Amino acid sequence: MTYRGSVSTLKIGAAAFTALAVVSLAVPRTAESQPAIALAAYSAPGTEGLTPALAAAYTAAYQQARRDGVPLRITSGRRSWAEQEQLWKQGIAKYGSAAAARRWVLPPSESTRVTGHAIDVGPAAGGKWLAANGSRWGLCRAYANEWWHFELLTTPGGTCPPPLPDASER
Repeated sequence: MTYRGSVSTLKIGAAAFTALAVVSLAVPRTAESQPAIALAAYSAPGTEGLTPALAAAYTAAYQQARRDGVPLRITSGRRSWAEQEQLWKQGIAKYGSAAAARRWVLPPSESTRVTGHAIDVGPAAGGKWLAANGSRWGLCRAYANEWWHFELLTTPGGTCPPPLPDASER
């Protein structure tokens, strides 16, 4: 499936459009010689429920990682409110307080996981590769204490901001 309409039709921001445009670079023009953006032609495993921009950016990165011979996969994608609430409660029990738990997990009202704006990746080699190359698609490590957590934090080809020390700094 291809999309040949305007960005406003999708009602996505400029950064999201840019991420989708990166994916379109590998997509041939249509028979009518119009540039095509692949939205549903292929999505990497684990992208269900992510924002279209994050799914497209990760898919492009995943495809490049495969070409580079680097294992990369989403180990955790979008979470429901209830799943995040359960993880939040487990974090409080494990770390002894809400303040300590916030270093590793956020309540659902603050989590980018509930909105489909964040992913966890693995294995470690894939996370290292994505940290070094992800800005090509706008993907950046969000937290210094979580090598596996990535979000769209820059425009494709831009510079990633320094990771926050941990989720409590959000």
